[in-house]
Amino acid sequence: MTNAHWFLLIGVLMLARGLTTTALQRSPFTSAIIYLCAGLLVGPTVLNFFYFDPLEQSGLLEVLTEIAVLISLFSAGVKMPVPIRLKRWRQPMLLAWGAMTVTVALIAGFASLALGLPLGAAILLGAILAPTDPVLATDVQSRHPGDKDELRFTLTCEAGMNDGTAFPFVMLGLGLLGLHELGEIGARWLLVDVVWATLAAIGLGIVCGAATARLSWRLRGPEMKHEVLDDLVGLGLIAVAYALCLLVHAWGFLGVFFAGVALRHTELRLASRAGIEPEKLTTAGAHAHTEGQLAENEPPPIVSAESLVFKEHLERLSELMLVLLLGGMLAFGYWNWRSVGLALFVFIVARPLSVLTCLAGSGASWRIRGMVGWFGVRGIGSIYYLMYAIQHGLPHDLARELIQLTLVVITLSILVHGISVKPLMSRFWAGSRQERAVDNPPAG
Repeated sequence: MTNAHWFLLIGVLMLARGLTTTALQRSPFTSAIIYLCAGLLVGPTVLNFFYFDPLEQSGLLEVLTEIAVLISLFSAGVKMPVPIRLKRWRQPMLLAWGAMTVTVALIAGFASLALGLPLGAAILLGAILAPTDPVLATDVQSRHPGDKDELRFTLTCEAGMNDGTAFPFVMLGLGLLGLHELGEIGARWLLVDVVWATLAAIGLGIVCGAATARLSWRLRGPEMKHEVLDDLVGLGLIAVAYALCLLVHAWGFLGVFFAGVALRHTELRLASRAGIEPEKLTTAGAHAHTEGQLAENEPPPIVSAESLVFKEHLERLSELMLVLLLGGMLAFGYWNWRSVGLALFVFIVARPLSVLTCLAGSGASWRIRGMVGWFGVRGIGSIYYLMYAIQHGLPHDLARELIQLTLVVITLSILVHGISVKPLMSRFWAGSRQERAVDNPPAG
C-alpha cells in the first residue's frame, strides 16, 4: 500500500467513526470490531494489500503499544473514585494480584501440557495473556471521574493495576528462558522484580501525581489567576512518572496509573480545603471544553478533569491504528486448533475460574463475579508484553509461535467480547435497577 492508500484508509475510518458515533452507540458491537474487520480485509487474511510483520517491526510496535497503554492507564487512574478506601479497592486488588497469578498459572499449565511449550515460554505466554486491557475495554470501564458503578469501577481499577503486576511474571518467564537474571533460587526476581519494582512504582506514582496537583493548584490558585495548559501537564506527568520508574527499575505502568489516582485525589482534597464542592469542580472541569468560558461563580477546571478529555481522544486514535495493524498482522495459517483452543481456554476456563476463586468471600455478588469473569478483554497490553519479550532476545522460532497464539487470542477477544458487551451490560444494569427497586420500594 502506498502513502496515499494509507491516508485514504485511515481517513475513511476516522470519518466513519466520528460521523456514526450515535449509530455505533445503538449498535450491538464496538468500534474495535470495525477497525479489525478493515485490517483483516486489506491485510494478508483477505486482499493481502499489506502485511505488518510483528517480528520485524517489534521495536516500532513496542513503542506504539507502550504509548497507548500509558495514556489509557493514566485515564483509568483519573477516573477512580475519591476518597480512596481499602474496602472498595479490595476486589480490584484481589483481581490484579490474586486472579493475575492464578490466570498465569492456568495458562502456563495449558501451554506446557497441551501445546508443548517449555516452562519459561509457557509462563511468559501466561503473563502476556493474563492482564486485562485498559485500551479496548472502554465499554465496560468507568465513564467519567467519580463514576460509582461497582462493576465498571472493578474492571477499570483491575485493568489499571494488572498491567503493572503482569511484569514480574514476564521477567520470570524470560529468566527461565535464560534472558533475564533471576538470582540464586529466584531471590533477585522476588526482591527486585516483585517487591521493589512494585512498591517503588506505587510510591513514585503517588508522589508525582500529588506533587503535580499541588504545583498546578499553587500556580493557578482557586481564582484561576494563572493559565495552565492541562493537556500538556497531563502528558508531562505521564512521561515524568514513567521515566522515573524506569530509572529506578520499577514498573512504569503501575506508576502512571497511581500518578493519575494521586493527581485527582490531591486536587479534590485541595478543592475541599478551599471550600469548593468536589462535584462542582469535577463537573466544571469535565464540561468546560464544550460550554465555553466558566461563569464567575463556577470553580476553575482542574488538570485531572481537563486533560482526561484529550487523553480519551488519543485513546480512540491509538485504538484505531493498533487494531487496524492487528488485522494486518494476522496470516490465515494462524487459525488452527492450538491458537483457537488456547483462546477458548482463556475465555471459558482461566479467566472465570481465577475470578471466582479470588473473589470468594469478598462480598461481591454472583452477578458481579459472573460479569467480571467474562469481561477479561485482551488487547493492546498483551501485544506490548510480547514485543517487549521479543526485544529482549526471544528466539526467532519461539517468537513466531507466541505471536501466532497471542494475536489469535486478542482477535477473538475483540470479536467475542465486543459483540457480547452491550447486550450483557444492558441486562446487568436492568437487573441492578430491579434489585434496587425491590430493596427500596416507593413510599406509600
